[in-house]
Order: sequence, then C-alpha cells, then structure tokens
Amino acid sequence: MKSSSKFDIVVYGATGFTGQLVAEYLASDYRDGGLKWAMAGRSRDKLASVRDAIGAHADTPLIVADSSDPASIRAMVDQTNLVLTTVGPYQLYGADVLAACVASGTDYVDLCGEPLWMHQMIEKHQAEAEKTGACVLFSCGFDSVPFELGVFFVQEQARKVLGAPAARVKGRIRGMSGSLSGGTAASAKATATALTNDLSLVAIMKDPFALTPGFKGPKQPPGNRPLYEEDFQSWAAPFAMALVNTRNVHRSNMLMGFPYGQDFVYDEMVLTGDGEQGQANAKLVMAANAEKTGPNAPKVGEGPSKEKRDNGYFDLLYVAVGADGRRAAATVKGKGDPGYGLTAKMISECAMCLLRDAPEVKGGFWTPGAAMGERLIKRLVAKADLTFEVEG
Repeated sequence: MKSSSKFDIVVYGATGFTGQLVAEYLASDYRDGGLKWAMAGRSRDKLASVRDAIGAHADTPLIVADSSDPASIRAMVDQTNLVLTTVGPYQLYGADVLAACVASGTDYVDLCGEPLWMHQMIEKHQAEAEKTGACVLFSCGFDSVPFELGVFFVQEQARKVLGAPAARVKGRIRGMSGSLSGGTAASAKATATALTNDLSLVAIMKDPFALTPGFKGPKQPPGNRPLYEEDFQSWAAPFAMALVNTRNVHRSNMLMGFPYGQDFVYDEMVLTGDGEQGQANAKLVMAANAEKTGPNAPKVGEGPSKEKRDNGYFDLLYVAVGADGRRAAATVKGKGDPGYGLTAKMISECAMCLLRDAPEVKGGFWTPGAAMGERLIKRLVAKADLTFEVEG
C-alpha cells in the first residue's frame, strides 16, 4: 500500500449509475472524516454536474481519465493510494486500470463478477502485485461480499457450536427484492461473447475452483436445476450469482490457509417455498435467470429509482453441517437494493476498511473476506445497513 499520495481514494466511473451512488455515499458519510478523495471519469463537464447534483464539496477534485487512453489512466493511478472502479464490464474496460495499479503499488477495488477475467488477471499479475504491494480486491459489491462473509460468519459459529469449521455449508436465499444492474447484464453478455469466441474458456468457466490456482477440491453440487430440499422443507431454484460467489468463497478458503478444510463443499440456491406453489415458483426463477441477459435486460447506466433502491432488501441463510449431522446457522440481511444502493455502500466500506483498518494486508489478489474478515463485518454492520446474526 502506498501512503504518500495526493488522494486516499479515486472513484473511477463516478458519472456512471453505480459510480455516482459511491461518490454520493463518500460525499455524505465521509464529509468531515479527513478523507482525501477525487472523482474520475471521461468528461470533466459530466463530473462537475454529478459533483453538484450529489452535494459534494465544490472543491472535490475531478480527474479526466479514459480506459482508451493509457497515459490518462496512469496519471490517475499515480495520484492515489486506492482506485475504486465501477467501470465494467471489466473484461472490456478494466485490464489497463488494473495493470496500472499493480505496476505502481496502488490498491484496487472493483465490483467484478466475471470469473473468467478474474482468473486471467490473477494468473497475469499476482507475482507483480506481491512485489509492488498493490492489494487487489475483486467482487466488493453484492457479488460477493455478503456471501463470502456469510460463510466466514457461519464458520465462526460452527467453531463454537460444533467445535470446528464445517466441511459442508449451504447458502440459501430466503428473500430478495432488487434490480439487476445494467453493468451486471453487460458483464454477462460480454462473458457469453468471450466463450463463443474461444471455446477453451468454457472449462474455466465451469470449474468451481477457477480462482484457486494450483488447487482442486471435491465435486460440488451442480445447482443448475430446481430440486426439493427436505432439510429446508422447500423447493430450491438455481441462483444466478452462484457462478461467481462460489468461486470467491473457495478462493477465500484457500487464501486463509484452508480453515474450512480442503474437502469443503459449498453451494447457493434460492428457496421458493413448499408444495406445488413452491415448485412453480422455482420454475419462475429459472425463467427469470434466463431473462437477465436477454433483450429486455437493463442498459449500462440505467438503474432503479431512489424509492425502489430504498425499498429493496436481501435475506440470506447459511447452514454449516458438521460431520455428525449437527448444524450451526446464521443469517446475513441487508436493507436497500442489493445491486445498487447496498453495493455502493459495500464497495466504499471495503475501500475504507482496507485503507484504515487493514493497512498490514500484503500485496496480491485477495477476496474482501480473506483480507479483512471480522473488521469488514463490523464496518458493514456499523455503516452499510447489513446485519449478521446467529440463527436458532
């Protein structure tokens, strides 16, 4: 981590929908906290109008930077201790920003939910990041912070109740109301295009251990069709974000030295209720998953109204199953739209936690949970409308 820069944080993509929410959050919640931050994007005029619209200080610095102009990216990166980027799809617009951060020892946080690109970037830049001290955190939003930390939290409970972390954890979505972002839809489309253009990438995409180089764990549940789960007395449907969340959870386990064991099994499903109605709901979830990258998916830069963002929520259940069948359970809940408002708070607090609470984290590619664990949970509870609670 650098510590002598002009800025603590530069928000790159501050004129985009999510970037604007991040800038607004920093402008209000860290107004008098001694945070030195700047807004960056392609157009100075747009940056200025966003700065005024969100009520940021009139002297909040603006930096013109464009992913198609590497010199402008390097100039931006050289001025700050940390780059917070919301400019996706990262496989299209992120590589130069990431490379510049790694080269200069600048910390980097993003909202990436693109396992293929993450796999490629880890392979390409891990050794250099360790050398320069750049700490890289992917997936600092709804994918995958609550899921990764949900497993971390329930395993802490398993230690107390079962005497050790469990080799089996089930992540179940009990309730959720929120919108898919245009950026998430664009990332899914970009990944689909990449797979079509290079079929050798399909094996990486399907691999639950795509983000744990050198390690392959046991067979994992496929999670690709509805099924009835006796232990929840409910039908369960595939969860669209499991493809990235499960990869991040396995990476987290590896980075922490396998506290959950090398035989750890983890999956995520959406609980849809009992009986015929539950089964019908599960089929509806399947159909909705397919629609998320279809022609009616939101465009980049689009997002829900403030009212919709305020009324969103999520309710996640984690069950750790011990070798003897005993269980420990915990919940992670959030108040607000998961994909926008809460995501803006989560990535902001990941950045703040890394800068202020976890300066000892060494250079390299981390998951938020493996890097900051308990400290990040405390911050998210205090600042970001999340709750972590033991259940039953």
